[in-house]
Amino acid sequence: MTGSEPPLETQVSVAPLAADRSLNYEYRHRNAVQGSMAPGIPSARAATASRPAAVTSSHARVFALQEAFTQLPGGDQGVLDLATVTGMPDSTVHRILQSGVPGGAVDQIGRGRYRPGPTIIKAAIHAMAHVPGATTTQKVLADLHRRTGGASLLFALAPFGGLRRLCTDYAWGDMDPGELGVFAHPLVTHSRSLRTGASGRAILAHLPAPLQELVVGEALPDGAAPGAIRDDRVLAASLGEIRRRGYAVAREEVVPGWAAIAAPVMWGDVAVGSVALAKPAGAMSIDLSEMIGQTCRAARLLSEHTAAPAPAA
Repeated sequence: MTGSEPPLETQVSVAPLAADRSLNYEYRHRNAVQGSMAPGIPSARAATASRPAAVTSSHARVFALQEAFTQLPGGDQGVLDLATVTGMPDSTVHRILQSGVPGGAVDQIGRGRYRPGPTIIKAAIHAMAHVPGATTTQKVLADLHRRTGGASLLFALAPFGGLRRLCTDYAWGDMDPGELGVFAHPLVTHSRSLRTGASGRAILAHLPAPLQELVVGEALPDGAAPGAIRDDRVLAASLGEIRRRGYAVAREEVVPGWAAIAAPVMWGDVAVGSVALAKPAGAMSIDLSEMIGQTCRAARLLSEHTAAPAPAA
């Protein structure tokens, strides 16, 4: 990329789709508490500081318990930690967890440890398999390529086997990646990590704090490009900036000689993927406003198709 990134006040700031939604009090309050902490990733234990008021509905208790799993580090949790986050008595938490075990909504791992079960995973897979649709994604990516002349790519969050991102669709047009120095091995290996590249950090910035901590604790991929962020504190601080702006900019983080802009594809308050616009560094103009705006526009369209899919005929 030639020149430096324009001042923040001149950049296009497109907030994630979740900012347009009517958020419940508990979610807004939790964000406010986390945002007031020191720079970097807020501790997952900070969830207890924004503990919602005690709920009385049995149905609300079940949903509050499901949410509590996302606010704590680790894959399985103990009854006392879950009770602390939800504000419910530990006896109530234990009773709900035990009732979910026979049907597979909850897995019991050893003595007194629990995690979301296969029924919850099945529901999530079923929901994500139907949005936003291959025809829609290709149309949006092709339009982004036409408007900018860059390679447009869609990355999806892949949690199985460790948090990663995978390229699920792209629009290159007449570009020849090989002639431009883009080769399969570094593109695939380096782009898997959420630590590297605009598309990875755009997703990472909108994941729950425990998952952010997990990724920041990982090592960089071997042979990462020279622009990859190696300092964990710098990486953590960049996530707050990405959330504030609504996009990420990367210079030679994945492939040497290439720069990229990415914006998250949101479903509610979590990123399920990202749209990336990539160009050879020398082809990136000094003023990135137009390319940032187009990239955020594409991500917002896919977010809207994800959050409010067209009804079946």
